[in-house]
Formats: sequence, structure tokens, C-alpha cells
Amino acid sequence: MFTGIIESLGKVVSLSPKGGDMELCIDAGRLALATCHVGDSIAVAGVCLTATRFDSGCFFVDVSNETLAKTTLGRLKVGSQVNLERALLAGGALGGHYVTGHVDGVGKVIEVRADGRSWRLSFTIPDHFMRYVAPKGSVTIEGTSLTINEMSDTVFGVNLVPHTLEVTTLGALRVGDEVNIEIDIIARYVERLLLAGVAPRGLP
Repeated sequence: MFTGIIESLGKVVSLSPKGGDMELCIDAGRLALATCHVGDSIAVAGVCLTATRFDSGCFFVDVSNETLAKTTLGRLKVGSQVNLERALLAGGALGGHYVTGHVDGVGKVIEVRADGRSWRLSFTIPDHFMRYVAPKGSVTIEGTSLTINEMSDTVFGVNLVPHTLEVTTLGALRVGDEVNIEIDIIARYVERLLLAGVAPRGLP
């Protein structure tokens, strides 16, 4: 479990085919690897991956063909920057929202415009995920917890403040770029309960 509060910008050092899938080596940047161990979960661009080994400020992860095909990780190159976050510890501060690191789909940037010192970005996502999107609700983009500002039937928009632009990869996004998107897990569970005919407490 993660919070969507990015701790560091990492950089891809190598991509090595391994047993039919891929091993990534990532320079962790400012991420506190001293607190990490083999088997720990680290969110890489919003994707929950398992650290397999460490070496000189870098960590290694295995990425399956399924993950390479269904997320933006399959488009990474040596030198690509990625958002990094360690798993949430019990009792830790929840600065964003509950994020699983299980990417639901890939969205596309369709607009980038300045708004004062902030940027406003608009995205499209697969149609069947739009029912989970709500104004002022939460969404995770490339591992970053964000608030949905506005939406239509096929598009939603977010606002990126200067700090977010500086400390995440989102400041480098341009029209046409693809991004990992994870919808709010609470919305998914509420839908599951309603489909099962079980109304959440407090609802008729």
C-alpha cells in the first residue's frame, strides 16, 4: 500500500531481458534505500514492484510481460526518469490517499496549459474507467496522488502546483504522452458492494 506522495525521482540505469521478461536497475536518487530490504515493495511510476537486490544507490526489480504490456513501464529507456515511493508503514502519515500500485490502465495527455504558477492537465482514459471518476475525488497518475478538478464523459482534468511539477515526472508531460492511472480503490469497492446488492452502511 502506498499514499501517492512521491519520495524521489529515480532514473533507469539498465533494462535487461531475463527469462522472457525484464529486469530493471533504477538509480534511487534521494530514496532512503537504507530502510529497504529484498522483498520490499517500491512503487515505480505508480507500479508496485518487488525489490530483488541493491547495489550502490540502485535497486533491481523484475517486471513481467503483463506489466510491460499494460503499463508505461514497457516504454522506459535507459535514462528515463520515474517517480518512486516506498510502501506505507503502519502508523505512517497518509498524505495522499490509499494507493495499491495496481495500475488500472494507461491514459493519454490531451491538454497542458499554464494557470498562474500551476499547470492544468487533461487526460483521457479507457471509457469503462470513467464511472470511477468524480469531481474532487482522487486519482493516481504515474504514482502521484492528485485531485480531480473537472470531468466530462471522456476526459478529466487535474491541477499541478509548482511543488508537484518540480519533484515528480509530471512536469515533463506533454500532449500525447501516456501515463499510468490507478482509480480510487474506495470507488471500486463501493461498486462491488452495490453490484452484490449490499448497500454500504448509511445508504438505503
